[in-house]
Amino acid sequence: MTGTTDAPRSPGRPRSTRAAEAIIGATLDLLAEGSTIGEISIEAIAARAGVGKATIYRRWPGKDALLHDALRTLKGDPPQPAGRSVREDLILLVGAVGHHIDPRAAKIMPCLMPEVQRSPDHYVLYQNIIEPRRAAMREVLRRGIRTGELRADLDVEVAMAMLTGPMLIQRLMNWNPDLDAASLPEKVVDGVLAGIRAR
Repeated sequence: MTGTTDAPRSPGRPRSTRAAEAIIGATLDLLAEGSTIGEISIEAIAARAGVGKATIYRRWPGKDALLHDALRTLKGDPPQPAGRSVREDLILLVGAVGHHIDPRAAKIMPCLMPEVQRSPDHYVLYQNIIEPRRAAMREVLRRGIRTGELRADLDVEVAMAMLTGPMLIQRLMNWNPDLDAASLPEKVVDGVLAGIRAR
């Protein structure tokens, strides 16, 4: 008797997942090779990924949505603070500022900044990507105010800028090559905490 059951699936990721990964990868490759956000096209991404344009449009409504997901993938998920101490959580979050596992980030992120400054749409794209990271740091600082670890009059947004700025300038520009990358997050946090701890 001839069976009517479906043939067994081949092992590995579903085809749709593989296609999405190829599209994201192609987008990041093109950006790393020097294509600007303005220059990059759905046609070029489709050709690099080996898919049709329709495959892209089934997953993303347009280029901006695809770029958002690609750049969010490049940055990875923000770290999750354990909640044991403000200092420990801030060191974790500050250590993630400007840090990327994907080697393409070193080529993409510095080139992205001028475009972010020139284009209101790209600025919004950038803000949407970094806001979850800001929100995590904001919550740690607000928790520190609630528990009495940090000053009640702390300006949380300014404190975040003080914590983030040194890491960004060092990692994006290697501003001072004599600074130790491994210990810098802890030193930055301790320096800022000296001014914002509750008296």
